[in-house]
Amino acid sequence: MAREVWKSFEENQLTHSAAHYLMTINHLLQDQGYARVTDIAKSLNITRGSCSISLKPLKRRKLVIEDTNKFLQLSKEGKRLAEVVERNDELLEALFRDILGVDEEQAEIDACKMEHLLSLETSVKLARFLKNAKPGKKRVKTKKTRR
Repeated sequence: MAREVWKSFEENQLTHSAAHYLMTINHLLQDQGYARVTDIAKSLNITRGSCSISLKPLKRRKLVIEDTNKFLQLSKEGKRLAEVVERNDELLEALFRDILGVDEEQAEIDACKMEHLLSLETSVKLARFLKNAKPGKKRVKTKKTRR
């Protein structure tokens, strides 16, 4: 079985770019109250055309909803996925930076590569581990616990 695990990588619920589209829409909605293709493209530093093409599968899966005025919203599932990936990113960054001692910039890069791949079980156990971990004498805190 272990030799076949690599094949399940393709069965992941979200691709790396899809995760970033969902998180970007979520951030735009929080920051400015709306999200349009133009805003997403600008935020991700890509063309509007490329953005439109990449949003199509997310719309088909009903993770992103577009109204008649071309404003985008996240469905409940789209928002949930965006928040899970964001939380995974924070957990992984904290693990790499605070426990493993990885440079902050590299911790951010590596967390970004993995954030959309974690299972719920791993995410929950990582959060529990970080809550109880004590690098040096200080307690590890993610962005959410710092607020």
